[in-house]
Amino acid sequence: MSSKSVLAVDLGGESGRVMRLVFDGTKFIYEEIHRFPNIPVEASGTLYWDVLSIWHEIQTGIAKSPCADSVGVDCWGVDFALLDKNGKLLSNPLNYRDKSSSGMMEWVFQQVPKKELFQRTGTQSNSRNGIYRLAYLVKIQSPVLEACTTFLTIADLFNYWLSGNKSCEYTHVTTQQLYNPNQNDWDYETMDVLGIPQNLFPEVLKPGTQIGKFNEIPVILPACHDTASAVAAVPSITPDYAFLSSGTWSLLGLELDKLILNDEAFEANLANEGGYGDTNRFLKIIAGLWLVQQSVKTWAKEGNSYHYEQTVSMAEKASPFLAFIDPDLPEFIPAGDMPSRIRDFCRDSGQRVPQTHEEILRVIYESLAMKYRYFLNLIIEISGKEVNKLHVLGGGSLNRLLNQFCANAMQIPVFAGPAEATSIGNAMVQLISIGEIRDHQEARKIIIDSTSLHYFEPQEEKIWNEQFERYEKDIIRKSVG
Repeated sequence: MSSKSVLAVDLGGESGRVMRLVFDGTKFIYEEIHRFPNIPVEASGTLYWDVLSIWHEIQTGIAKSPCADSVGVDCWGVDFALLDKNGKLLSNPLNYRDKSSSGMMEWVFQQVPKKELFQRTGTQSNSRNGIYRLAYLVKIQSPVLEACTTFLTIADLFNYWLSGNKSCEYTHVTTQQLYNPNQNDWDYETMDVLGIPQNLFPEVLKPGTQIGKFNEIPVILPACHDTASAVAAVPSITPDYAFLSSGTWSLLGLELDKLILNDEAFEANLANEGGYGDTNRFLKIIAGLWLVQQSVKTWAKEGNSYHYEQTVSMAEKASPFLAFIDPDLPEFIPAGDMPSRIRDFCRDSGQRVPQTHEEILRVIYESLAMKYRYFLNLIIEISGKEVNKLHVLGGGSLNRLLNQFCANAMQIPVFAGPAEATSIGNAMVQLISIGEIRDHQEARKIIIDSTSLHYFEPQEEKIWNEQFERYEKDIIRKSVG
């Protein structure tokens, strides 16, 4: 059997890369072909994605490996692009951290009650979701919306430029809060109530669909939402796991074969998002390493430059359990001086105030682990699924301290890796599509044989349980209240 080479274009909130995976029929090797920064651009108070720059870099990366058997694009969720009648981009897509649609959740809920919207879409209500930005364009009577004839997610925009095919991929669509999984179609009834034109939305295609060619290279839809691709690469052949896709954002959840739309899921603001093979990713979106990233950027401006890897050893030097934060509070979402915001929160909540860089990092990592435990407990209780291990995927899987904290907080073993789960999952779907791998179960066995995992055993059960009680009492209950 001759080897096959597929290209995975993996786009994240801070950088993008083109990865090449070579499969010999038994195992695979992968390498980074091209990496590039993904830098949002602010103009006149609005934050945009520079999609033309990204498109240039994608083409550059593909050109470095011209003999590929296929190519597929995965990307972050919720954002979208709008095209005119000639298929031309009307404007640069808004970045999910842009504030222009602030307050739109409340406006939408006046038209469609929040609970009804959840039952129709199964999606966690989040101001960053596409539905609220489209509603904003409707409310202000935007000329962009008037000129628009096609809605595409960001991943689908690049798929269109690669293939000429204007369609939307299923897993990415389910992050927009505009898709009804019960009907397997766009949620046209909600669109009608909100005044969103229904004719904008193209056919929804499943992962594994070939949609065209780019320079004679077949273009195949992976699970285009990056977390869906990462979950497709979970290295487990048993179903008793939870997953944590750990990066700028943390997506914590379970892979299920059914939707969960009960009152408990609604009250916890959990999401049902599409997965590969018609699975459901029942999850919670939680703040992630964004807090570390912004802290590092702030300190760099002050003349202290740290690599992200250094933050682990720095946090290890600090005393444990100095203070806690709720990483998901609104004040921690915007870019900027994160250390000052953390100090302010600790001061205002009557806790000891972290002073050193080491102490701030320790507060972040411990708080993240506690928030993960809180929501994992909820997700397990609501789903009724048995969970005996946690698989940490993505760049955060390289953070040995956070992985150990997760094991300690949750009191279950943690398996970390692969770090390149998103691009590997992307490539696996392509290989299944072109007939090189039989099915998803076989793909996961190949991933286990081709990658190395790191194992973290739970430790210090008593102290972590005591501190979790403190976290629930002093942080979670006050945040909810």
